[in-house]
Amino acid sequence: MSERTIALVTGANKGIGYEIAAGLGVLGWSVGVGARDGRRREAAVEKLRAAGVDAFGVPVDVTDDASVTAAARLVEERAGRLDVLVNNAGIAGGMPQEPTRIDPATIRTVVETNVIGVIRVTNAMMPLLRRSAWPRIVNMSSSVGSLTRQSGTAAERTTGPVAAAYAPSKTFLNAVTLQYARELSGTNILINAGCPGYVATDLNSFHGVRTPEQGAAIAIELATLPDDGPTGQFFEDAGVVPW
Repeated sequence: MSERTIALVTGANKGIGYEIAAGLGVLGWSVGVGARDGRRREAAVEKLRAAGVDAFGVPVDVTDDASVTAAARLVEERAGRLDVLVNNAGIAGGMPQEPTRIDPATIRTVVETNVIGVIRVTNAMMPLLRRSAWPRIVNMSSSVGSLTRQSGTAAERTTGPVAAAYAPSKTFLNAVTLQYARELSGTNILINAGCPGYVATDLNSFHGVRTPEQGAAIAIELATLPDDGPTGQFFEDAGVVPW
């Protein structure tokens, strides 16, 4: 079994996920670069290694049971356990997403990746996380999933456009995060949701105002929480995000 801290970041071949992997790697951790695209995954691993990170590729499609099972097996064979899981993989589903016009199939596709994919990966990795001395799970959410912010006054609604697939998928993810926290209460597993802010990535056609490095900061913070840190909460750089 490896003595290094072992982390797995899904959707880590680019954007925020890549910067999360890079940031955890700077800490001296061994970081699994989870991604379904083999060429991009290996390019990211090579780039991280060139920067001095102990990175390894983890082929994983979060929407596929067999792929996720194989990913868990790979991590087990490499390290024997998992200390930190960052569920970062996600999709927007394309815009516009007015609820009166959206194809229900789009909602189904987004939820399959952004919510069910997180459950699938988390459950597959749970036996490995339970072997860790200080397991942490970070679910990358978004403030668009905040019902408080979505339902505020016009001046308070700073959570992006109407998005009947993407925004509710993050609300759903937040709720799932709470359910995990309730079940895992009394264990040493801390699980939280984190919002990276409006980051310029291909998910929003690079219209965001923050860099991927800035967006990765909240995940790195939640991945390195002390043993008495919070669990079952929703954070951004400025602090707690209202549900």
